[in-house]
Amino acid sequence: MKIEQLYTNCLAQGAYYIESNGEAAIIDPLRETQPYLDLAAKRKATIKYVFETHFHADFVSGHIDLAKKTGATIVYGPTNMSTGFKATFAFDGQIFPLGAASIKVIHTPGHTMESSCFLLTDENGKETALFTGDTLFIGDVGRPDLAQHVIAELTQEKLAGHLYDSLRNKIMPLNDNLIVYPAHGAGSACGKNMSKETSDTLGNQKRTNYALNPELTKTEFIQQVLEGLVSPPHYFPSNVLMNIIGYESIDSVMEHGTTPLTAYVFEQRLTTEDVYVIDTRKADQFAAGFIPGSINIGIDGDFAVWVGTLISDIQQNILLITEPGREAEAVTRLARIGCDHALGFLEGGFEAWKNAGKPVDIIQSLSADEFVNKYHAGVLLDVRKESEFESEHFIGAVNKPLDFIDVNYSSMNPDETYYIHCAGGYRSMIYASILRTKGFKNIVNLEGGFKALKATGKLLVTEYVCPKTLL
Repeated sequence: MKIEQLYTNCLAQGAYYIESNGEAAIIDPLRETQPYLDLAAKRKATIKYVFETHFHADFVSGHIDLAKKTGATIVYGPTNMSTGFKATFAFDGQIFPLGAASIKVIHTPGHTMESSCFLLTDENGKETALFTGDTLFIGDVGRPDLAQHVIAELTQEKLAGHLYDSLRNKIMPLNDNLIVYPAHGAGSACGKNMSKETSDTLGNQKRTNYALNPELTKTEFIQQVLEGLVSPPHYFPSNVLMNIIGYESIDSVMEHGTTPLTAYVFEQRLTTEDVYVIDTRKADQFAAGFIPGSINIGIDGDFAVWVGTLISDIQQNILLITEPGREAEAVTRLARIGCDHALGFLEGGFEAWKNAGKPVDIIQSLSADEFVNKYHAGVLLDVRKESEFESEHFIGAVNKPLDFIDVNYSSMNPDETYYIHCAGGYRSMIYASILRTKGFKNIVNLEGGFKALKATGKLLVTEYVCPKTLL
């Protein structure tokens, strides 16, 4: 028997390949199907099932395309939802044979009502692994407030109560030696304080995970699990619906998204169509020169998550500026969160635009030493999450998180000078580029962010407080 975790860092997401005697199952696949097809082909296995732990909110699953390409059966736990594709809706406790092994469905409502875990029994009849989806993470549990953004009557309090019961009645009685394989780790917005570890024994989680404390009453559990939650990214409800109803084939999305556009055609579309222009280069490259009106969201970071957070409608048409050769990567990562309307990329990248004599803008950047060694009139703007700011910040700094820039910028003075920092310099340039599109001229990006500024020892910092949430 083989178990392989296919972990994608930018989404902090774990998909799983399970195989026994030439039959394979995929749990919670990402949108692009080729890695799973390649793995099965390499091992001369047939993909028999695609198991979905729930209707995902934070990414568009590859279940539909993968089933079409392999003939695999899509399997969900119990649900009354009607899907736009053929699927099997299992009953609680139903067992699916996989070669000489088997996978048992354990219905665990709470994160969502259809949420289910999958218990793997090996060829020797030993219960080996538990694939917990968003029901149980390492160090945390799935937040119970997401489903209400799709179904209003499913309040977060109701779902938290269901989650408490699921954990106590379905998960905690299981064998301590089971390996827990969750759908996410630290960095995902599906939980508030997850570990960087991507697997653990169930026994260790019973000892260390606050949510599995047997002394917690249901009331106490609900209070603790709801504490520190903030509004989820814009794209979450749309992704749920795509996962239920269906979506355009990934092959089609890749074809139109990777269409090369000359500088002339790119400019024409930019000026005549409703498009969102995303420059995926590094922050320092963007600052030194960029196409006016473009937004910098670097591909070497949490690219897709920030696109989905900052664009209110995933149906928005997008034009891409990438480093040559990385356009397919950008389109793939956009498709993972349902941004399927990339219209193409600037052929030759930013250099082609500049060489064509097209207009260029810049954003001023200062190193930490440059900033602290001279007086600057203006506002020190901290764009980290509120939880980061409350944990530790520079005295006198103003906190306006990037996550909520669409509502925060309206309270800012476009004539003021803003010195913008985040933790390391990635988010601050995103923020600066968006402010530029809103007409803000006096904006300065602080390179290296909070870490570099603090290292100078010349700015007063609040006393550190351990954060209760990473959201």
